[in-house]
Amino acid sequence: MAFESLSDKLSAAFKKLRGKGKLNESDIKEAMREVRLALLEADVSYKVVKKFVASVSERAVGQAVLESLTPAQQVIKIVDEELTALMGTENARIEFPSKPPCVVLMCGLQGSGKTTHAAKLAKYFKDQGHRPMLAACDIYRPAAIEQLCIVGERAGAKVFEMGQTDPVKIATEALRYAKDHGYDLLIIDTAGRLHIDEVLMEELKKIEAAVSPNEILLVIDSMTGQDAVNVAETFNNALPISGVILTKLDSDTRGGAAISVREVTGKPIKFVGTGEKIGDLEPFHPSRMASRILGMGDVLTLIEKAQSTVDEKEAARLTNKIKENSFDMNDLLDQMRQIKKMGSIKQILSMIPGLSGKIDDLDVDDHQFVLIEAIITSMTPAEREKPSIINPSRKRRIAAGSGTKVEDVNRLLKQFEQMRQMMKKMSGGGKKGKRRMRLPNLF
Repeated sequence: MAFESLSDKLSAAFKKLRGKGKLNESDIKEAMREVRLALLEADVSYKVVKKFVASVSERAVGQAVLESLTPAQQVIKIVDEELTALMGTENARIEFPSKPPCVVLMCGLQGSGKTTHAAKLAKYFKDQGHRPMLAACDIYRPAAIEQLCIVGERAGAKVFEMGQTDPVKIATEALRYAKDHGYDLLIIDTAGRLHIDEVLMEELKKIEAAVSPNEILLVIDSMTGQDAVNVAETFNNALPISGVILTKLDSDTRGGAAISVREVTGKPIKFVGTGEKIGDLEPFHPSRMASRILGMGDVLTLIEKAQSTVDEKEAARLTNKIKENSFDMNDLLDQMRQIKKMGSIKQILSMIPGLSGKIDDLDVDDHQFVLIEAIITSMTPAEREKPSIINPSRKRRIAAGSGTKVEDVNRLLKQFEQMRQMMKKMSGGGKKGKRRMRLPNLF
């Protein structure tokens, strides 16, 4: 996961501070040295690191921190605030004009994920009730138009294409078509190059002049590290970039681009790609990203993911089944599939406060979901509804059908029964259960 190494190093630096009852300037200087090294190793721009550490140090040696009863927490709070400010303070949104369509021009180098993220953007706004359309203006890369049609279909968005003709003409005709057919969002996928050249920039400038886009979003690959920031700076000098989409933030990238790009270009990161699926796109929230980097989780994004994947009627049905103590293997399978829609288990755990820096120590394997699903789908409808009827011969049949061992089937059945018992207590099954699950008085 992105920032994992940076988070670990920052946590180690702050752990030393927490071990001291009071801090002096020497303690803070030593901690800032480690913070500086951690940021540089994460491929954050040297100028950005220098400015950031100076700002944090100036605030951290103030009397309010040095005389505080919890000085380490005060320093972490300052680092959190400065990181948030560095990345843009607030979530930068795409503003739709009063007269549609909103025109978004996508640009970036070849291989940055521009075409895929054009479709991801379409899917994101389609889910919010908009009518997006994609325009295929990359006429040079082999199969670029076909790729856009494939990902556009996955996103449920119309793709406008005119084959290998003039990209400026395609963009102009796409805008006319969007206006005539009631599309309120036009996303233009443009050609990229392996490196920035005059031909690429001239074509982008002509398309910009022809369609007057409301947004020009630069797509950059976060795995390219400091080079990503250099690319952003060059594009920004040639075009009126309005924002950045940072891709592959789910990878083991060091994360320096996310921290540096706003400070270097003055343009905000608006979205981040967090996976390979068409729905793996998130708005970029600087404060939430700062919390993730500092190992404090990201509960708000986790809640939003849950709200976007969980069906309310299904949730109500499940609640009733738990209350009636009739939760069965079919329900377990449904819940697992809902969780899988939210992303990998590591991704979900990284958003939970206190766990983000300890994921490597946990026995987390998404493959377990595959095995459990195989076991459940190898059961008969009657066995799923009433697992208690599964005898040794049935277990052998289920294990053979799912490609697992009888011990795996036994383990799942035991865990399922423990889960049912816990749910029974949570639903208030009897006075004893209610007494045990009573919430503490927090106020």
